[in-house]
Amino acid sequence: MVEAVVETKALRKSYFLGKEEVPVLHGLDFVMPKGQYGAIMGPSGSGKSTLLNILGCLDRPTGGECFIAGRDTAKLSENELAELRCREIGFVFQAFNLLPRLTLEQNIELPLQYLGLPKKQRRKMTAEAMERLGLGERGRHLPAEVSGGQKQRAAIARALVKRPALLLADEPTGNLDSTTTEEVLQIFDELNREGNTILVITHESDVAKRARLEWHIRDGNISTIRGV
Repeated sequence: MVEAVVETKALRKSYFLGKEEVPVLHGLDFVMPKGQYGAIMGPSGSGKSTLLNILGCLDRPTGGECFIAGRDTAKLSENELAELRCREIGFVFQAFNLLPRLTLEQNIELPLQYLGLPKKQRRKMTAEAMERLGLGERGRHLPAEVSGGQKQRAAIARALVKRPALLLADEPTGNLDSTTTEEVLQIFDELNREGNTILVITHESDVAKRARLEWHIRDGNISTIRGV
C-alpha cells in the first residue's frame, strides 16, 4: 500500500463572527499518496486558502482529522506543529516571499538555518538546490535584481532544499507570464518524476491539468476530477 503524505477524514473548519458560526470546510475526505503530483482547484471563496492553511500546519481544523507525513496534527502541540511544518513541508507562494535584503543563495539557505544544520552541510545542500533549479550564476543577486521566473525558481529551491515530504504550492504561477509559467510547470513535472510529492492549489485549469491527481473544491466541499 502506498504511503499517504496527506490524508484528511471528515475535515471541517468554521470561523466565528461573534457567536455566529460560519462553516467554511464541510467534512473533506481526500488522500495524497507519496510521490504523487496533485492539484486542488477552485474559485475564490471556495475554501482553498483555508484548506491550504490546515495542510500547511498554519491552522487547525474545527473537526475531523488531518494527517501530514503520518502524524495526526490535532494531537500536536504548537511547537510540535511548527517542527512538523519546518521539517516536512516546503512552501511555494504566488508572491515568492523572498527576503529582499538577502541574496537568492541566502534565501534558499534560510530553512536549513532554522533546522540548525552545520554551516558546511547547509552550503552543500544550498548549492545542490541552486544547481538543480538553474540558479548557479544568480546566487549572489538580490531578489530585485532578477526576473520573476528566477524569483520563483529561487522560491522552489528554498522549498526543496530541506528535502521535505510535501511541496505545497499556492498559486505558484499567479504572478508569471505564460512563458515563465510553462517553465515553472516543467520544473514541477521534472521534480515529480524524481519522486517529489507536490500539491498545487490553483484556480487555473491549465495549471491543474498538469497534475496527475485533481480535486475540485467549491463551497467547502471537495470532489475528485481525475485520479484515484
